[in-house]
Amino acid sequence: MRSRLLCCAVAATLLATGCAERAGQPGQAAATSTPSTPGFLAVADNSVAPGGKVTLQVAIDNAAAAGLDPQMSQAAASWNLMSFVYQPLVTVGPDYTIEPLLAEKWATPDPTTYVFTLRPGVTFSNGRALTADDVVGSMKRLLASQSVWAGQLGPVESVEKTGDNEVTFKLKSPYTPLLGALANINASILPMKEIDEKSIDVTKETLGTGPFVVGEHRQDVAWTFKKNPAYWNKEQPVVDTLTVEIVPQEATRLAALRDGSAQMSAFVNADTAKLLEGVPNVRVAGQATTDYHYLNLNSLGKTFADQRVRQAVNIALDRKQIAEVATGGQSKPTGVTPEGLPDACDPAKVPSATAGLEKAKALLKEAGAENLTFTLATYTTDPVLGQIAQIMQQNLQRIGVTMKIELLDEGTWANRVYVESPPNFEASMTWFAGYVDGAMVSRWWNPDTSLFNKAFMKTDPELNALIDKAAADLPGPARATTFQQLCDRADANAEMIPLATRPQYLAYRSDTLSPNIMASEGYGNPYRMISTFRELSR
Repeated sequence: MRSRLLCCAVAATLLATGCAERAGQPGQAAATSTPSTPGFLAVADNSVAPGGKVTLQVAIDNAAAAGLDPQMSQAAASWNLMSFVYQPLVTVGPDYTIEPLLAEKWATPDPTTYVFTLRPGVTFSNGRALTADDVVGSMKRLLASQSVWAGQLGPVESVEKTGDNEVTFKLKSPYTPLLGALANINASILPMKEIDEKSIDVTKETLGTGPFVVGEHRQDVAWTFKKNPAYWNKEQPVVDTLTVEIVPQEATRLAALRDGSAQMSAFVNADTAKLLEGVPNVRVAGQATTDYHYLNLNSLGKTFADQRVRQAVNIALDRKQIAEVATGGQSKPTGVTPEGLPDACDPAKVPSATAGLEKAKALLKEAGAENLTFTLATYTTDPVLGQIAQIMQQNLQRIGVTMKIELLDEGTWANRVYVESPPNFEASMTWFAGYVDGAMVSRWWNPDTSLFNKAFMKTDPELNALIDKAAADLPGPARATTFQQLCDRADANAEMIPLATRPQYLAYRSDTLSPNIMASEGYGNPYRMISTFRELSR
């Protein structure tokens, strides 16, 4: 699930001829060549003439259940595709920095006021000018919705038009991650005039300010995106056509790169570089992320209703082994706040990390669950999940627990976990996008605001108070202390259990594609800079 962003239009000034790759910080990934441009793994050759097409292959399509409404999308796959069409006020640049997008600048005259000045000359793809009313209406629509992202905006008291090209956010209390929350595709600015007039249904059709427009879409087969002639940045997109093929099988995507039928695809398998080693004109860039894998224990179900049982399972998990074996040493153990981000908690200090296996066995005995057997549901789209599951299975055998592994297609898995009522699972595993601020992903541990986990996770007022405090704290020692307390409390509850960071790998054909790839990504979108890619094969 969610797992996140946009084509970074302002990055055009950073581009230079050549290609560079380097290892990042959070979710450390391997480098395959010498660095040249700080913050980038690859930079496009801007001497290549514009035009042509790019073909990507991705593992899964936009989530059909959420439709095409970017505010309601819950998965990174949906965010990625919608980011070609829609844009928010701000975006994320190299090293997780917040940069202007539809807002050309912003000011914070006090800790609870954010004033955004809109970029001039922006239109929707139908030619209508973007207005402050569209921004205000979009934000009010998001805040009033049942979207999981509404809670990420924090204590917003009002969003008002304060000038022809100015919008002001007023907060009830300070909220440090607001800009990071506004940078995700869920906070995109929608065509509110058309929505209010009911001349467009954004669940079924698209109308955005982004670099591309949808030409054709066949669910679970392919998308065709075409250059948006009304795009405000006249130098982008560089290519005329973007084709996105939906190819769940990793082996098929690897084969397409080998034979040149696809120009780029993203992988989470640490063996990607080895599998493509020696293939002419194929390069693999290891991108650092703040994403991480985590385990769900359904505390509202029968098997894991007892906290002692959940804690025993949590204690038995060897996160170092998971990081070293499942991802080839390219990830690190993490707590709720993504490892590597400022002020993040130390996963080696949470209660489960220091308890020991004898404590786990004693907890099972106290709970009368010494012969515990349960089933873990996960999905085949991400092969690393299956590898992690096997390690966990071995870990749990050490305390006498039997874990069965059920590998499903991602749609079936998501239906069981998020759609069926009550949820149809004992334990499940997936990943979170880690974003750019530790106070963001930690909000998912409050089911009253995150919503997606309300049917399988208990509400903890003490944990919720820590989550809110961390969001109000400014970066520094005080917030680091709050983050550690937050991680410790979530660890003791043992409902959603962080495991290890999730690096990703971008493989591309260097003979047909000259891309821009940032060294780090916080929102699960490896194609963030797609509007600046150049085709070489024409």
